[in-house]
Amino acid sequence: MEKKEKKAAVEKKDKKAAESKSSGITPKDMTICKATEQMLEKAKRDGVETAFDRAASMKACPIGADSACCKHCSMGPCRLNAKDPYSKVGVCGATIDTIQARNFARMVASGASAHTDHGMSMLDVFREVVHGKIKDYKIKDTVKLEQVARSVGIETEGRSVEDIAMDLYHELERTYTQVEGEIPFVSRVPEKTLETWRKLGIVPRGAMREIMEIMHRTHIGVDQHYENIVKQCSRTALSDGWGGSMVATEISDILFGTPTPVQADVNMGCLKEDYVNVIVHGHEPNMFESMLASVNDPALIEAAKEAGAKGINLVGMCCSGAEVLSRHGVPHAGNFMSTEAILVTGAVDAMAVDVQCIKQGLSSVAKCYNSYLFTTNPRCHIEGAEHIELVEDKPRECTDEVVVKAIARYKNRTAQVEIPNISNPGIHGFSHEYIQYMLGGSFRASYKPLNDNIINGRIRGIAGVVGCCNPRVKHDWVHVELVKELIKNDVLVLQTGCSQISLAKAGLLTPEAAHLAGDGLKEVCETVGCPPVLGLGSCVDNSRILIATSEVVKEGGLGESIADLPAAGAAPEWMSEKAISIGHYFVASGVYTIFGATFPITDNTKFKDLLFSGLEDQGLGTWDFAADPYEMAKKMLAHIDKRRKALGLDKSRERVLFDMAARREMAA
Repeated sequence: MEKKEKKAAVEKKDKKAAESKSSGITPKDMTICKATEQMLEKAKRDGVETAFDRAASMKACPIGADSACCKHCSMGPCRLNAKDPYSKVGVCGATIDTIQARNFARMVASGASAHTDHGMSMLDVFREVVHGKIKDYKIKDTVKLEQVARSVGIETEGRSVEDIAMDLYHELERTYTQVEGEIPFVSRVPEKTLETWRKLGIVPRGAMREIMEIMHRTHIGVDQHYENIVKQCSRTALSDGWGGSMVATEISDILFGTPTPVQADVNMGCLKEDYVNVIVHGHEPNMFESMLASVNDPALIEAAKEAGAKGINLVGMCCSGAEVLSRHGVPHAGNFMSTEAILVTGAVDAMAVDVQCIKQGLSSVAKCYNSYLFTTNPRCHIEGAEHIELVEDKPRECTDEVVVKAIARYKNRTAQVEIPNISNPGIHGFSHEYIQYMLGGSFRASYKPLNDNIINGRIRGIAGVVGCCNPRVKHDWVHVELVKELIKNDVLVLQTGCSQISLAKAGLLTPEAAHLAGDGLKEVCETVGCPPVLGLGSCVDNSRILIATSEVVKEGGLGESIADLPAAGAAPEWMSEKAISIGHYFVASGVYTIFGATFPITDNTKFKDLLFSGLEDQGLGTWDFAADPYEMAKKMLAHIDKRRKALGLDKSRERVLFDMAARREMAA
């Protein structure tokens, strides 16, 4: 049996090598990340398959890509003709517009549920910390606690931390469970934007109510008008951005500390051959916070040394990695499309994962290099991976065991180790609170300097460039080229998630990158001492961008709603349903939002017209699409200029940098 298995493995390796050769696609064609390229070359030599190989050998379904199919009942699946969209309907009579709207709505529902469930998990941890049942975590940022409490109308003067925290818990719980009324964080929405939502009937009540309703509406025989379905898409997506996601970010800051800028390295060179290497990959920061305690435990460090290692090296990946990168400066090994490639180094002794963006293929790659892959969350088990559940009131039992097994693997390493000698420094951790401080200092923290420099034209506008990476396009390339174009044209860029790591690898998250910016943005960056690209954390931390845009509106001079701002958003290499929910809550908030790679829509349909122009006519933002980064940048700049013109900012103005003298005058 063993000989047959070895023979089968050799045959599989030869087959993969032949397929790769015949396709003509090389690792250099797949990614601009040199470390990932090096590991893909090694994977090819080792006969190991990754998502890049599967994407190259498997064509995307063209009908599904155009969202021209419906499989919501067993009378189908029904396939419509995207080239002649109104030539036929589904068995039930559903038109192309109804089918697209249902498909889109279910993506919004799934994406919103991911962030909502994450946020509710963090709120559960918060409650148990306040009750004293969880002792491994505590409230680290009491200032943030009081700020958040005041923002939702909770009195803080003369009250204990515990009392404020319990009131905040009960108030934020409404974000999820409320069936009528408005979710708490609408208090942060600019008045005119909220007025538009109320007029359209899209203010979220509670996330559970909105997600339940959207799933009901998309069942066969229920909502069959694309405009009405999209209305509920907006309500559901807003319950994510201004609800689930925002709660997750704010509670994480309160418990684990609000990020402030920290210099840290990214890329695979963060691994160390003579250390026990532990990687945490996923989205919930509490597991990573517990792992930090485990890897710094003197007893476990001593055990690692007894096994022949110099110590324990903790490295992050994906979004939980981005959070601790921002909070603690823990090195980050790479984004979503590098998660398999890093296992190919042979140096990973254990990878612990929780939820979201975890490839099932990690299990087979880990086995090829005798690395441990551990799942830790009850929501995510993977066939072939060992499950060590993290119990919130005793998290160290899980994280200690992961480290112990990683040490054992180090002692018995059999895989050939090859670590790319590539790491890239950058500045991370720009929370919206720190941006205020950076612009005005401790006593005059304000967005006024930012507004003034947008008004005087030094900064042309703001762009949020966020999201995943996708093997259907060249890994990292679209992110990097788009952002280079934007900063060259004086657009300040805010980043989260995998996109942030793409840009960090390209060196764009350093103050020195200001030389790539236009003259106006360059001068502002050099004066303030910041990069032209600001990293704000994980994908759930897109809520920081929402808060920042609200503060810009409230500061004055740039319109009365988010829709008035010279701002744009982009997800150049998106791949998940979370991205659709994120994109739609930005659109519903008033932001022009453009996606790359692909978009689930059929041309020349009423549904496309609604998303790509009709929502803007209602006073919201608008969707757009471009696969090419330069075309994407051109469209974003055109929108920013359109908004500048509407605000009367297209005329020549005196370009005065908001200096210290002006700040003193403001304070007087």
